[in-house]
Amino acid sequence: MTVLEKIEITDWAGPFSAEVSGRSVAALEEGKILFAPHLRFQLLDSERRFLSPELLDGKRKNLSLDPKTGNMRGTGKGGPDLDGIAQMLRRFSSHAQALIRGLCPGYRDQLSLGLASFRPAEIAGRVTSWRKDDTRLHVDAFPSRPVQGRRILRLFTNVNPTVARVWRAGEPFDQVAGTFLPTIRPPMPAASWVLQHIHIIKGRRTPYDHFMLGIHDRMKADDSYQSRALKTEIAFPPGSTWACFTDAVSHAAMSGQFAFEQTFYLPVEAMQDPMRSPLRTLERRLGRVLE
Repeated sequence: MTVLEKIEITDWAGPFSAEVSGRSVAALEEGKILFAPHLRFQLLDSERRFLSPELLDGKRKNLSLDPKTGNMRGTGKGGPDLDGIAQMLRRFSSHAQALIRGLCPGYRDQLSLGLASFRPAEIAGRVTSWRKDDTRLHVDAFPSRPVQGRRILRLFTNVNPTVARVWRAGEPFDQVAGTFLPTIRPPMPAASWVLQHIHIIKGRRTPYDHFMLGIHDRMKADDSYQSRALKTEIAFPPGSTWACFTDAVSHAAMSGQFAFEQTFYLPVEAMQDPMRSPLRTLERRLGRVLE
């Protein structure tokens, strides 16, 4: 399967033709990466000073904004700099929302907004644990934020003036699930209740969340799998934008610095073809409904 679906657009707000919209939704649901090579997020002159890893507070690799509450994490900056960073992230989030709602009109009324983030640190060479190492192939599952079956749709844009952001894309999700799902034990009774009430997780962790987190962890921990799995290397050049369902697209971020990202959540029922979702894939393989 071709990994990328290229769309030639230059405007975040559209309008987009029915042909472009149809191809975009089909590509996303088929597990491809939607790639807009000429869709640039233009920084304001006053924002160029933020192209620096010194924005980070030293504890995190990204800084993030919750567009719904205005809460920001990951930076030690204050005063005018903090206001400027928040404004930059809000502007990016607005662009991202306009793009996804324009390209995927069938999702528009069902999308939930997650965090917007800016990633000023260089990926390559960063020392971290295997669980947090995003240079290892993985599908997304969030330990502290259960999605309860919803899809994770993420949009990225590279604002590095000169350097590409390099990813690797791996095997289709059904193959990943076939490899790792049999190794994961069912969740223990009451485990989710305990984790929620001691504030380890935000919301109920469903059996689906349990199995997806298990797949995420086993993929990253398996050195043999990381070396043998088929991979496609992709360089996203400066001034480009891409999106995919990262819960199904096996991916690894290998190198790059200065990128934005916006997360969306989508109920499976809002998809054109819900049977392509990880939820339905796991249910088929397990032979039971995952609530």
